[in-house]
Amino acid sequence: MRVLIADDEPLARVRLRSLLARRPDVTVVGEVADGDAMLDACVQLKPDLVLLDVEMPGLTGTAAARRLAAFPTPPQVVFCTAYEQHALSAFDLGATDYLLKPVRAERLDEALDRAAARQPSPRAERGAWLRARSGSDEVRVALDEVLYLLADEKYVAVHHAGGMWLIDESLRQLEAAHGDRLVRLHRNCLVPRVRLQGLKTLPDGRVLARLSGTDVALEVSRRNLPAVRQLLRAPGP
Repeated sequence: MRVLIADDEPLARVRLRSLLARRPDVTVVGEVADGDAMLDACVQLKPDLVLLDVEMPGLTGTAAARRLAAFPTPPQVVFCTAYEQHALSAFDLGATDYLLKPVRAERLDEALDRAAARQPSPRAERGAWLRARSGSDEVRVALDEVLYLLADEKYVAVHHAGGMWLIDESLRQLEAAHGDRLVRLHRNCLVPRVRLQGLKTLPDGRVLARLSGTDVALEVSRRNLPAVRQLLRAPGP
């Protein structure tokens, strides 16, 4: 995946480049310090993904993202910001993810995996099935039959209408392979997007997701809430 870094802070660019260097599947194609330079670099370098600072002199990151969206084949955008209140506007602009500064390696990996899952892939139809274990037997479960996936210390539990099976793949691996079909509610939970019906806010401020096919309501983390809300607002097919 070809990545362009757009941030007016030199130290922030150095940190992102250092974190990206850990990933053999990522190539940093350039660095720029403002929104206008980012747009020019996207024309010349054709990155797959832009790590875009929100607050930059001149053309801001959000303004640059609006212009970028008009490109015939725009790259994906992951916003980087020191202010959590920018998250909702980031997803309104179609961002793949947003990262709070100082960017942590784990969150950057999640954003990169999410972006990779959205790229065109030759393995397209592979994603209709998951391989799971029921006792000593290996079974296949259709992704359309999955209600939700919960991770514990060692395994991921696949909950479906008939019960629960275990799977050896991590949530991160599942999200990377099936990111167009799954949405993350919190660090230990993924659900099929088609199951997501709505949200319920509790008196203590916690937010639960309502899912089709089950009475189980799963908590949505503050980090993932903007993306879930954006998905619910999106028009259906």
